[in-house]
Order: sequence, then C-alpha cells, then structure tokens
Amino acid sequence: MFRIALPLLCLLLAGCHGQPPVPLPRDILIRIADDEVKNLDPQKASDLGSIRIARDQFEGLTRVDGEGHAEPGLAMGWSISADGRIWRFPLRKRLRFSDGAPIRAPLFTAIFARLRDPATASPNASLYRDIDSVTADDAAVTVKLKQPMPALPELLALPSMAALPLHRIATAGDGWTRDRPLVTSGAYRLTEWRLNERIRLGRNPYWHGAAAPIAHIEWRPVPDRLTALRSFAAGEADTSSDFPPTRLAWLQRHAPGTAHVAPYNGSYYFVFNMSKSPFNDRRVRQALNMAVDRRWIAERLIGLGTKPAWGIVPSAIMEPLGDYRPSWAGWPAAKRQDAARRLLAAAGFGPQHQLSFDIRFNSDADHRRVAVALSAMWRPLGVDAHLFNSEASLHFASLRSHDFALARSGWIGDLAAPENYLAIHRSDAGAINYAGYRSARFDRALDQAMSEADPRRRLTAMRKAEALLMEDAPLIPISYYVSRSLVAPRVSGWHDNASNSHPSRTLSLR
Repeated sequence: MFRIALPLLCLLLAGCHGQPPVPLPRDILIRIADDEVKNLDPQKASDLGSIRIARDQFEGLTRVDGEGHAEPGLAMGWSISADGRIWRFPLRKRLRFSDGAPIRAPLFTAIFARLRDPATASPNASLYRDIDSVTADDAAVTVKLKQPMPALPELLALPSMAALPLHRIATAGDGWTRDRPLVTSGAYRLTEWRLNERIRLGRNPYWHGAAAPIAHIEWRPVPDRLTALRSFAAGEADTSSDFPPTRLAWLQRHAPGTAHVAPYNGSYYFVFNMSKSPFNDRRVRQALNMAVDRRWIAERLIGLGTKPAWGIVPSAIMEPLGDYRPSWAGWPAAKRQDAARRLLAAAGFGPQHQLSFDIRFNSDADHRRVAVALSAMWRPLGVDAHLFNSEASLHFASLRSHDFALARSGWIGDLAAPENYLAIHRSDAGAINYAGYRSARFDRALDQAMSEADPRRRLTAMRKAEALLMEDAPLIPISYYVSRSLVAPRVSGWHDNASNSHPSRTLSLR
C-alpha cells in the first residue's frame, strides 16, 4: 500500500492519531460500496450496490469480463439465427451450485418464468420484454426474441437472469437469502453480513472456473464519498467506487496512480414535467434548452474530462455516428439567447409575464452547483428559477408521481445499447417516463429501429429516434458521466471501461 505523509494525512483524516496504516490481509480484497445492499435476491434488486455484489455471487449464461464486455458464462458460447431472433447457448458440462446441486439447462426456463411472474415483483422484468421465450433441452438453452437484439449477451449477463438456486427457493421461499453460506452459482458465496458494516464473500468450492484468484471479498458500505476517501487513504480499503471530484488534484499529488477517471455509459439531464403548464408548451422547453451553456457546465464546472451532451445516448454507444448535435449546438451564446427569448415571447412569457418555477434536485453538492448554474443562465431571459432540494428517495418518488416542474434526472445504462436510453421515454414506459412524454412518432421510430437486424442500419434508425426525442425536448441534456474510482497499488487486473464493471473474480492481489 502507498504511504501518505503523516501531516497531510492528518489534515485529510478526522480523528487521526498518528498511527501508520496496518497492512491489509493478503487473502482479502476490501471494497468500498456506495451503499448498503438492498436485496440479496438478484431478481428483486435494482440498485447499483446490490447488483455489483450479486455479480460476484451469481452467474448466468453469459457474464461480464474485466473490461466490461459480455462473455460466455455458464454457457460455452452462443450461435444466432440469420434473422437475429433465435439464440442458442450450449451449457458447460457438470455445472453445480455452491451446495453441490446440479445446474441444468431447464433451470433457465424456470428462472425466466420467475422473473416475469408478477408475484416476484422484479423491478428489472421490463428489460426482458423483447424475449418471447426461453426453452431448453438436455444440453442447451434457446432464447427466442420478438425482434433482433444484438445486446442480448449483455442483457443475459445481468444478475436478473443468473442461475438462482430454485431448489432452495422452493423450500425456503424468500428466506433463502438468509442462508449462510448463501447458495450461489458464481465465483463467490456470501458467508457473513453485518448490516451497515460489511458483507464477506468466500470462494464457491464448485464454481466451474476453479478457485477465484482472491480467497475472500469484503464489501463495506460507505455512502459518503469523502468518508470513503478517508478510509481508502488510511489504507483501510483496496477499492472505492467514487471520490469527491474536488480531491482529484490532491490524489494525483499524494497517491499517484490510485485515482481512475474514465468515460461512463451514463447521461446526466434535467427532465420537464410535460403534464402541466408551463412545460406542456414545446417552445418553452426548447427555449430553456437552447440557453444552457452545457460546455461550460461539463468542462469547467464539473470537469474531470466530462463531455457536454445535447442528446441522451453516450457517444461510445453510437459509434461511429458519435454524439447527437442539434443545428444550434455551435451557435454563439448571444445567438442562442436571442432565439430562446423569441420562443419564450411566442409562448407568452416576458417582462409582463415572468416564467417562474422550481428546479428540483436530490441533495448533492454537484447537483446543487449545476442547478445554480442553470438558474443563472436563464436569468438574462427574465426567468426566475428557484432551487428545491430533497433527499434521494423523496426526490425520485416525486419524479414518479410527477410532483415537480423541472427535476434532476439521468440514466446509467443497464446495457451499452441505444434502446436502453430511449425506451424509458416511450408512451408506454410507465412511471419511469418522468416527463410524461407521449409521441406516437417517436414510438414508431423506436419500433422501427428495434426491428433492424443489420448493425449499421439499426444504429442509424436509433439516431433518428433520438433526434425526434430531442426536437420535442422533454428533457435538458447536460453531460455524459465519467466514472471515478480509487484502486490501491496492490490490486492488479483493473481495467477502466465504459460500463464501470470490475467483477472481483477478475482482480488479484500483488
């Protein structure tokens, strides 16, 4: 582990007593999680912290490698029909759960049925709506799609379709997650959970990949980024999934090589409530969009290599087409302001009728800074935008119930596929369509894109659907995310990637 000069460390760490870091055990990888696990059942968990720990324990037909790509998991590989709708996954031989029970192909038919069963109440079930059926014979699983889906291997790598111990669930019901050790199908199994303190994982003795490189994994929930940085700097952890952006320069000076910043498959935006005035008027939405200097916000205010966004699908996913850009993206600020002022006037807003509303955001220093910047950028138009913050659970409950005017939102892709970013704005997307956006034209364009099997034509059709969405302006794109991680020098096998996926089985200790 690196050593930080003691006076500097004492300034950074609260309660420093001058004690040097104690070397971490050689057989335990200690990882800081953003939050406590919400659910150990992979089909019932949707938060990032739970999914990361589920990926350490459960494996499906496919899995994610250390560079964020889908690869064969319990399946040996796959083959695809000419129309892109039928995929066949032959299983590896002699697969077993961590308790020794066999894993056979028909299990995946039952897992898919459980995922779609309303009684399971899986928040992830809608991701699999384009799967028509999952069938199996003695040697392989066959997935039939309603329409082509090039991203299917990535979709099946999500823990929701991993091999679950249905033999245990049949006898214990929801109580199966209280088993210690937990019955799992991946490289590790949970052996201990101390709430708000740690989750300890040990090797799965029956995993098909033999012994995982590191004997034990310990996940520690630390919601506060600065506290996580303090713990890491004190030598108490090997990895952390975030750090305050304002501390990057300090890390580069005093712990060089430990801070990792990389492009991330996520979009940051603010969403309008289109169900009521004033944002049921497209002219108002377009005016506010045009007046935002997202280059300044992304590059100067947020920094860390953050890219400005005029669309919602990250450029890496849309290669070789790149970012969506409206015709006005390159206009000077004064020209954009004039055009925005004319749109507001046409909508009835001006000196005699001021546009006034709240900018809602969940409590976070970065969200507040962006909201302040937006308010300042709109002030020359005579717009009076007030700040309104609340804690995260209340914030997103308000978005689902449409109790807001303009609100901070965003999307971290479940898949590196354009449709994953676009489909949440469909007319039939339900509560997750925060804006209440309804457009038959957009829905048709997205349906057409989804029906394309040819990769290039599919991408071009997706761009057309994104352009239609952006013309209607149900949201204000701000930037594309970057991931921020801390990795100790003794950890090897870490590869920065756009999905920010770093399964513990892909890491080792020097």
